[in-house]
Amino acid sequence: MSDLHNMSQPASAIGPAARAASGPTLVERAYEHLLSMLMTVKIAPGERIPIDTVARQLGISQTPIREALSQLEAEKLVYKTTNVGYRASPQMTPEEVHDLYTLRLLIEPYAAARAAEQMDDETLSILQSIQADMDAVVERDEQAYARFAEADALLHRLIAKGSGNRLIEETIERLHAHLQIFRSLYQNSAQPNAPEVAAREHQAIIAALLAHDPVAAEQSVRDHLTCSQQRMDRANGTSPR
Repeated sequence: MSDLHNMSQPASAIGPAARAASGPTLVERAYEHLLSMLMTVKIAPGERIPIDTVARQLGISQTPIREALSQLEAEKLVYKTTNVGYRASPQMTPEEVHDLYTLRLLIEPYAAARAAEQMDDETLSILQSIQADMDAVVERDEQAYARFAEADALLHRLIAKGSGNRLIEETIERLHAHLQIFRSLYQNSAQPNAPEVAAREHQAIIAALLAHDPVAAEQSVRDHLTCSQQRMDRANGTSPR
């Protein structure tokens, strides 16, 4: 059952690669709201998205909602049909998930290597905070479990941004959004200790980034993505192609 009609203001989600220095515009605010709802499956795959309802929730006009939906449509997260309006995109097939991981494996290890070479002090400080969250997950801290998805998203976003390539940054953010939706649908069938295992993999990535070691960063991201794909295969009952 969707929470679209009874949701109040949601927590912020992963936003667009670029954000105005003065704060989010109404379109960006609408985008983040809708993306959060999609990524947490509060708007279920295939569900209609009533623009008037979203506008009332945010207290803004329908125009920025339409612009945000147009952006999400370009990212294949929603689609528009005649006389119906916008709907959330259908659930990805296991084959589509395989294809997304293939693309991630081509892009993210390279991005991690470049990021390791040019991380600034501010980013390194954020990485240390993420590292503390990952350490807590490994130690089975219940509060850290709740923060895991956010810390995971932030780590991959920092790697993408650290690559210094805007196209890579935007591509990784879009891929992560699609996979997070799929992961949310299958989280109950994932291996029980999946967050702890993934956190250990993240620890290796962070250690390489903090050490400014591009070779280790590239390999640790490749290892993590390979293991992540295997976990996803087990969760949805498929085998690697």
